[in-house]
Amino acid sequence: MAAVCALAVAFALLLPLTQSHGDGSTGTGGQGVAEGIQARAAEDCGNAQDQSPFPSGDDGKTIEAIKARTGDDRKLIVGVDQNSYRWGYRDPNGGRGAELEGFDIDLVHRIAKDILGDENAVQFKAIPTDQRIPAIKAGRVDMIVRTMTISCARLQDVAFSAPYFLTGQQVLAPRNSSIDGYDKTLSGKRICSARGSTALDKLEDDKAAGRVPAVSADISTRVPNQLDCLVRLQLGQVDAVVTDGALAASQAAQDPTVELKGKTFTKEYYGVAVKKGATDLAARVNRILEQYIADDSWQKSYDKWLSPTLGRDSQSADPPKPIYK
Repeated sequence: MAAVCALAVAFALLLPLTQSHGDGSTGTGGQGVAEGIQARAAEDCGNAQDQSPFPSGDDGKTIEAIKARTGDDRKLIVGVDQNSYRWGYRDPNGGRGAELEGFDIDLVHRIAKDILGDENAVQFKAIPTDQRIPAIKAGRVDMIVRTMTISCARLQDVAFSAPYFLTGQQVLAPRNSSIDGYDKTLSGKRICSARGSTALDKLEDDKAAGRVPAVSADISTRVPNQLDCLVRLQLGQVDAVVTDGALAASQAAQDPTVELKGKTFTKEYYGVAVKKGATDLAARVNRILEQYIADDSWQKSYDKWLSPTLGRDSQSADPPKPIYK
């Protein structure tokens, strides 16, 4: 257990990212029921995942500005995670020269290749969970590719590509725990979630509405980065973690003393986030996603990184079908 905890802390303490290249987990235990943030999305803006522009190869002002960069600055600046096993991480056994790799990282390289003609023309920036939207709004990154759920609330601040992955919220807890899932067995338990996450949105919504289990659970533990919840769980500071099943399965693969409990209880879609108004960039990413899926690159990346933890029968094993506004 101590060794596993040390591994998680080592991931969390990695240095800020610079240019890297590499190839590019998740667990969703069965078909989830859309509720929580997705239910709120239906009230606010219809289906949040259907609000992206039609695919286009045109260079608008956003893409032109990226292409106008010169010298060492001619790179796509992308906010990613460097701590999420199989999504965006550095192999802890790879030494000082270990490169970023994972499912999200594969997609970043494909986007860079299309826009700049070089899959390694990327400046990666490590962005905590709760800083994804501020990083885009402040112009510190061109886009975020970091297991980011498309939601109506977020569409008020940023724009998204079409969905590139389907998952849902799920519970992670110790194997020997009496917790069975997102149900009454969580009542009175200490639950960890990341600030700025849809998991926290769901917990707060259920708490306010008096719904089990959040109404009687302690949801006060909130961390900047989702992986911090795993560390809190390993240290016994919380009883469970609520997060995307996609991330929870990867964490369970890192630590055999924890496991997914119950099925997913929401349905959520990851998208590439860009600055609000950067329609040309969102449309270009949508064209790239169509090609990425059509030439089987999406499937190859899934099989390499995520199939070992999710399997081929998961709801996440196939790319979502896009619907554009």
